[in-house]
Amino acid sequence: MLYSFHSWASRCGGVFLAAGLLLLAPVVKAQNTTAAVVAPTLISAAQRKAAESLLEVMQSEKTINQSIDMTLALQIEQNPNLKKLEPEMRAFMNKYMSWTALKTEMVDLYAREFTEKELRDLTKFYQSPTGQKYVSKQNVLLQAGMQLGQRRVQENLPELQRMLEEKMKAQE
Repeated sequence: MLYSFHSWASRCGGVFLAAGLLLLAPVVKAQNTTAAVVAPTLISAAQRKAAESLLEVMQSEKTINQSIDMTLALQIEQNPNLKKLEPEMRAFMNKYMSWTALKTEMVDLYAREFTEKELRDLTKFYQSPTGQKYVSKQNVLLQAGMQLGQRRVQENLPELQRMLEEKMKAQE
């Protein structure tokens, strides 16, 4: 049972890493395309408010809640014995990974990475029909991307095993 919980926790970390990357996609894209932009060290109240508005328009709370639900459902599907631990797992996730737990830090993260004008521009995009379509497809894209990654690892697992065996033999 303990192994199952540790396995669950490890996989949840991956799911939340993926969810976090999805939420941070605008941050990563901006860093990759505007290397000359220096993040401000102080965050103004207006910048913080603009970041909060952006995250609201991006439906971050809904996305995170759906990610928690999706993670728990996937874990229980993969290991039905975890069903009886679902309330505890959900309580843990809600305590540390919910929007309530993450909001302040997420707002600060976005406010540090973007100017107030950039945050307003992003908010305009996410308010557009295309932006809202992206928001509505985030979890579908995340889940499909995770399944794609899992499938690719499984398809190529023998190659990884060979590489690891060769490395271990070379170290003997």
